[in-house]
Amino acid sequence: MQAGKLDRRIVIRSHTSAQDGAGQPVETLTMLCTVWAYVTHLRGPEPFQGQQFNPQRKTVFLIRWRDDIDETMQIEHDGETYDIQSIAEKGRREGLEITALALVTA
Repeated sequence: MQAGKLDRRIVIRSHTSAQDGAGQPVETLTMLCTVWAYVTHLRGPEPFQGQQFNPQRKTVFLIRWRDDIDETMQIEHDGETYDIQSIAEKGRREGLEITALALVTA
């Protein structure tokens, strides 16, 4: 993996559970890590829901290999939040190819 291609900073967040003042469980997002990534935007589906289009942006993030990332997490990049859809190992633990989807707001 060429380090020069990893030219964007992304934040990976994981879901954690805590308790509020009344002892009720509350799910929050906490920062797992900030890493360098190579970002490629793909064309995403534009599903029609509730009488309006909801365009989505499918993006591939290529990062160095880690073993603590899964499909339940989210990525923040350039002010947008992406839900991780799939993770593929690149090489022999060289990197991860993360495909994620963001709902594009008008």
